[in-house]
Amino acid sequence: MATVTRENIGLLNDKITVKVSQEDYLPNFDKAVKQFSKNANIPGFRKGMVPAGMVKKMHGPAIFGDEVLKTVEKELMGYVQAEKLDIFGQPLSLEKTAKNLDFANPEEYAFEFEVGLKPTFEVTPLENDKTTLTRYKVIVTDEMVNDELQRLQLKGGKPSEVEAVSVEDDIINVTFEEADAKGNVVEGGITKENSLLVKYFTDAVQAELKGKKINDSIVIELGKSFDEQRLGWVLKDLGFEAGDKEAAKKHFKLTITKITLIEKRELNEEFFKEVYPADSITTEEAFRAKLKEEIAKYWDSESRNHMHNDLFEVLVHETPIELPKDFLKRWLQVGGEKPKTAEEAEKEFPGFDHQLRWTLISDKLVRENKLEVSFEDLRENAKQKVLGYYGGAAADGAEWLDSYLDRLLQDEKFVDQTYREMITAKLFDWAETKVKVKEEEIKAEEFVNLPHKHHHHEH
Repeated sequence: MATVTRENIGLLNDKITVKVSQEDYLPNFDKAVKQFSKNANIPGFRKGMVPAGMVKKMHGPAIFGDEVLKTVEKELMGYVQAEKLDIFGQPLSLEKTAKNLDFANPEEYAFEFEVGLKPTFEVTPLENDKTTLTRYKVIVTDEMVNDELQRLQLKGGKPSEVEAVSVEDDIINVTFEEADAKGNVVEGGITKENSLLVKYFTDAVQAELKGKKINDSIVIELGKSFDEQRLGWVLKDLGFEAGDKEAAKKHFKLTITKITLIEKRELNEEFFKEVYPADSITTEEAFRAKLKEEIAKYWDSESRNHMHNDLFEVLVHETPIELPKDFLKRWLQVGGEKPKTAEEAEKEFPGFDHQLRWTLISDKLVRENKLEVSFEDLRENAKQKVLGYYGGAAADGAEWLDSYLDRLLQDEKFVDQTYREMITAKLFDWAETKVKVKEEEIKAEEFVNLPHKHHHHEH
């Protein structure tokens, strides 16, 4: 009879030994040989008439090895299920070399495996009042509303080409050429076309640009010519990293190839209707109020993501979970698509550990609090996504929408990702009610510069 024994070899790390003897695997071996001789195509024999002895001689070792391993695997998995072992991934084989399985001398074989056991733990940060999170309320200023208003007026405005740069809202098409401080172009340096609003540059550069015509050029040092956010965009566009301090010291010669003046849209009902088709806005005052509301909505959702991010970090870092680290590192080496070296596994472990803790915590909370997402909810969420993408109300109730959704919901990857986003959102909404939340007003630029812990999970 096959026997399975288990002993502890480390924190949450057990060794399972499976012993199988002849009576466990020989009947299957004989059956497999018969099956094989039925289907084998061997020259000189009619199909199904190949003698068993012949099959054994040619394919015996392979069939024998297969059947022994199948028996071992069946015993191992049967044991894991019967004992209700909650394990990570798969059992790992502890065999260093292939066993010498000889079908001419069948005997008792012992195979050793190790398993990593999932820990039991309590999600302590949610159990007491010691966790306090901050919900930031971003102050929406008149200046923010003005900027957005101007952006929309320009976005829908009429372009006309002009001779010279005159106002900060002019759009200039320029050729960036890497140069020295005097404007001599570097041989083999970077060259890139771009179009920018004059107001993207710092005041000093704007002053220099005023009055410049097509084919005129100026020399700039990148880091001194833009604010931080715009500098990031320009560096990226030129092929550098957004935060590259060395690249920011480079000089470029900018040659103007085109100057476009945009005639701003008038603030009238036609314009209001274009921006917000679903609202009947008739006055500038009402339009500004709507803009303010939309900007506030945007910052509310950013603020909520920030708070959820903090909550995620608290849960991951402050829930005491012991993990079988050594086992998990070995599992990282062999568990993926392609094997990794010990060094690679070591390097990837912190990120893997973080993600694994989150998976354990979120699975437990979802399970214990019976949080669920119904298929109806999922379909509705997908519908809103599609409508948002195709510009809202116009398409609702259209026939193409239903058939498009049906197709979308057959895509496993899409369904899985949407489900994960929704259950995670549900989990955060629930967890938010279990901690103390204090509100704090903050300026937009302060909010953007809040220290960001690592970004979390697929939200």
